[in-house]
Parts: sequence; structure tokens; C-alpha cells
Amino acid sequence: MDDHDRGLAFDLAILGRRRMLTLLGGAGLSVLAGCSTPTATQPTTGTTSPQQCAEKIPEETAGPYPGDGANGPNALTESGIVRTDIRSSFGSSTTTAAGVPLTIELTVTKDCAPLSQAAVYLWQCDIDGRYSMYSPGVTEENYLRGVQETDGSGKVRFTSVFPGAYAGRWPHIHFEVYPSLAEATKAGEPTVTSQLALPEDVCETVYATDGYAQSVRNLQRSSLESDMVFRDGHDTQLAATSGDVGSGFTATLTIAI
Repeated sequence: MDDHDRGLAFDLAILGRRRMLTLLGGAGLSVLAGCSTPTATQPTTGTTSPQQCAEKIPEETAGPYPGDGANGPNALTESGIVRTDIRSSFGSSTTTAAGVPLTIELTVTKDCAPLSQAAVYLWQCDIDGRYSMYSPGVTEENYLRGVQETDGSGKVRFTSVFPGAYAGRWPHIHFEVYPSLAEATKAGEPTVTSQLALPEDVCETVYATDGYAQSVRNLQRSSLESDMVFRDGHDTQLAATSGDVGSGFTATLTIAI
């Protein structure tokens, strides 16, 4: 697909002023996690041990297909966007995305503690590498997009399908963390925008199944080390993934902000 993530300069051009401010503001942050004391205004719940104090997630481009109003299409303000199962479109269409089942479990933390009552907006491409609301053939769809509010343990869970690999990018999933559900569903300011990478061995297993033929070729032509997003380091973004093709896979990641 010609427009898929055509480099950082292209992505920055479409993100608009608020994305630029976010990127510039994040450039000076240390990549090492700090364990400062939460302030009274931080909606954190629970405690974690020092071993669980994860390194902060890096700020990344939202890419050309965010669907958050930054460059036109906006799924965040649509009724139905808050959901766990993101496989089907909602509203005027009920098309369901095909693919190997994938459950995505994310844990959001801040100052080494689970962050409750935050919101995560997640979006990804389909089995053919297309993004709903943007790509030819799926502009009227909004599948593989959804928002969840973090629970008392800072967790959200999405039911999805394993994304395909398209030319020029390593298999990945996009997400934005918002300070609250209300902020997310009004397409407000995200706290962080980043991406999740999927492990090579799991990708190879999934792409050997029906429907993912083009992903086999695209995966062979890319690597985490050469990917435009992950080549500068991906330790905090590579999801731990378990499962099998028959019952589906589960990808887990801690997002420290």
C-alpha cells in the first residue's frame, strides 16, 4: 500500500500541531523509569514492587491512519467506540475482520503503580494490511479500532485478530493513552502515543495460515532492527505473546508513562 507509514517526515506532517508538541515535549524525557511519589491528582490505584517498575514507553508516530481526528476521520467521537471486541465495524456496518484470533492485554502504569481510570485507544491494520476509515475498500468500515478504560489494576483487554504485515513496516499495533475515558471519547489530548511490536516467531506461525500469504513476503523483507519505528530500540514495545493458531494468541505489554 503506497501510503503506509512513508517515513517519519510524512507522519509528522499529518499529525498536526498537537502531535508535534507531544513529540517535542517527550524528546527530553529519560528512558529510565523513575519511581517518584504520585501526586494527589494522579488517578493511580494499588502498588507494585520495585521489580515491576517498568522502563517508560517511548513516544512514537501515530502513522497516517490514526482515526482520532488528527487528519480527518475520527472514530473516537462515534457512539460504539468504547468496546472490548474490536473485530467488527459498528454503526452503519457490521463487517467483521478476518484473521487468527488475538487478545491484546495492556497494563498502564505511572510512577511504578497501576494507573486506573485512564483510557487506551487501540487501532491496527487488518489481515490484508488495510486500515479501516482510510484504505481503499474499507473507507466505510471502522473495525479494529476501540477504546477501553483501565481497571483498578491498570489493565485493558481487546479482542482482535492478528494484523497482517505490509510493505515497509514490522507487524505492529498502534495505541494512545488518555488521562480519562471522557478525554479519549472527545478526541482530546493523549498522554502518550506509541506502538506495540509482535514477535517474529509468532508472526511466522500466523502468516503460514490461510489469508496471510502477502504477509509472508513482507515479513521476510523487514526486521525489527531496520523498522522505521523500532530500529532505535524495542525492548519496552515487544509484546510477550503466547497461544496457538487454533485457540488464538494473547499479546501482553506494560505501558509505563
